[in-house]
Amino acid sequence: MKLAEALQERADLNRKIEQLKSRLNNNVLVQEGEQTAESPEQLKQELDSSLERLAYLLAQINRTNCETSVDGQTLTELIAVKDMLSLKIHVYKDIVYTASQTSYRARNTEIKIKSAISVADWQTEIDKMAKELRLVDNKLQETNWNTDLIE
Repeated sequence: MKLAEALQERADLNRKIEQLKSRLNNNVLVQEGEQTAESPEQLKQELDSSLERLAYLLAQINRTNCETSVDGQTLTELIAVKDMLSLKIHVYKDIVYTASQTSYRARNTEIKIKSAISVADWQTEIDKMAKELRLVDNKLQETNWNTDLIE
């Protein structure tokens, strides 16, 4: 199994677990004399099975990410770079949005508010980080499809 396939299965399992949780919640209480739409015991077994498979996949994915290197960095390190860039871009965009706000004065006696940063310079930096993020993500995706899951 390729690492990318394991990642897809992990995402599917996470969705399935959420659905099973919802289905269980809908079937754990029933009016006296009535039947549940689905068997809570069967749903519990399916949930437990899905959780066990998820735990197995998480361990193998993490092991593969730690032991696979690309350009001198492990996949774990590349994922950390990707996460950092995503967060940094998000924070910078919020700052640029705030700095771009214009305040209108009804009278000249009102306080004038102006940006304390160069919005254009920050936006240029955001654009550079976005490109770097795309390149890191592309490298991760390519590696995920070319790497066998360590089992």
